[in-house]
Amino acid sequence: MALSKEVAEEIVAQAGIPVFLYEDSASKESRRNLAAVRKGQFEGRAEKMTKDAWKPDYGPAQPHPTAGVVAIGARMPLIAFNVNLSTPDVNIANNIAKVIRGSSGGFKAVKGIGIMLEDRGIAQVSMNLVNYEATPLYRVVEIIRMEAARYGVVITGTELIGLAPAKALIDSAEYYLQIEDFDYHKQVLENHLL
Repeated sequence: MALSKEVAEEIVAQAGIPVFLYEDSASKESRRNLAAVRKGQFEGRAEKMTKDAWKPDYGPAQPHPTAGVVAIGARMPLIAFNVNLSTPDVNIANNIAKVIRGSSGGFKAVKGIGIMLEDRGIAQVSMNLVNYEATPLYRVVEIIRMEAARYGVVITGTELIGLAPAKALIDSAEYYLQIEDFDYHKQVLENHLL
C-alpha cells in the first residue's frame, strides 16, 4: 500500500495527473471497487470530481486534459477464470453470475458476468477473482456446479486466462484430491526444492 502512494505522488509530480487509490490502497470504502472509481468514464470525470466525495487522493481536482486520471491500487493477484456450461442459454450464465458475484450478494471477492461464446455455441460464466484466499477457485466452481444443476446444465470445462498464483491452483487440487495433512511447503516438489 505504501508503494502505491509513493507511485501516486510521483505521477502527480512528474505528469500532473490526478490519482485515485482503490482496493487495499483506497482512502475511502466507496473507492475500494475500481468500477466505482471508473464510473462516469472520461466524459463524466470532470463533473464527478467537483463533488467532495470524488476529489482525487493526489493531484489537481480536475482531470488532466489529455491523460484524464489514474487509478492505482494494491490488491491480491487477480485471477481471470471462466466456467463453460452445457447450454447456449446466456440467461442461465447471467443468473449464475448474479448468484456468485459480490455486487449482487454473492462472494465479496468475485466479479462475474454471463457471456455467450458464439464460436462454440455455449454460455460461460466469466469471472475475476480478486482475492483467491477469501474465495478459493474450488468454492466458486462448486457453487456454479450446484446452480447449473438447477437448470439441468453441467460444467463442461473451465479456463484460466493468464497467470494464477500456484497456491490458488494447489488449494483446489488439495480440496478435490482430499489429501490428508497436506503441507503446501513440504509436499510440493518445487516449494520443497526452493
